[in-house]
Amino acid sequence: MKSMTGFGRGEYLDQNLRFIAEIKAVNHRYNEIVVRMPKNLGALEDKIRRRVSNMLVRGRIDIFITMDQYGLKKHSVRVDKELAIAYHNAMRELASLFSSPMNDSVYHIAKYPDVLKVEEEEEDSSALWPKLCQAVDAAVANLMQMRLAEGSNIEKDLLARIDKLKLQVEAIERRAPQILDEYGARLLNRMRELLASVGTEPDESRLLQETALFADRTNFTEELVRLRSHLDQFWATLLTDEAIGRKLDFIVQEINRETNTIASKANDFSIANLVIEIKSEIEKVREQIQNIE
Repeated sequence: MKSMTGFGRGEYLDQNLRFIAEIKAVNHRYNEIVVRMPKNLGALEDKIRRRVSNMLVRGRIDIFITMDQYGLKKHSVRVDKELAIAYHNAMRELASLFSSPMNDSVYHIAKYPDVLKVEEEEEDSSALWPKLCQAVDAAVANLMQMRLAEGSNIEKDLLARIDKLKLQVEAIERRAPQILDEYGARLLNRMRELLASVGTEPDESRLLQETALFADRTNFTEELVRLRSHLDQFWATLLTDEAIGRKLDFIVQEINRETNTIASKANDFSIANLVIEIKSEIEKVREQIQNIE
């Protein structure tokens, strides 16, 4: 089991280049990946997304990439010919205006603003990918370790809560037969009280009929069977290695539905109290699984 929250950091370093990848993950219903990195690496964003989504299938994942270059960078010098000619013509016009000799040289023209422009040659981003990929993979690996550690703690907590829910279901099963017996006894006492004034004994067939109707209305055997099945399924799902967060969320919804049906059918104070305890545990389980991948 893996949690959806965590942090991981990875680094690539050689004599000319350093990449740092940091990944922060939090709860999210789907898989949302946001990448923040230098503009010159923009062509690699899709590769980063695919790489990370293959390993992290759910959560809000923020990826931060930084790049530092230490080696000699390649530069080129570009001449703005049109601007140089314009400067030259302007100087010639000024010389003519003041009747002064032209004394500008190539060196002087080159010093005029923007005649020469120094440009840094960008390295092909595809050549940088194998290096950046190492930093990203290291960050994901560290994040996964944190997710697994937190997931292990969540798994232990959920297994304990499922055991507790099973004990509460067993208590409901033990209580169920007593409900019918107590109802029959109350009904018989009530009928005797009503018929005491006329000296008539209760009609046994009518008593059995009313008890049977009550038993039919309050029968929640099917719900108990399904509830036990959902708890077993929840337990089995916890022990798988796949992403299980959404599946567990669905199973919890079904557990909650069966519990509500039992409460409405039972019409019994003791079972109502047990249902309250079950629903309290279900809410705690629901909160925990919101953080499972």
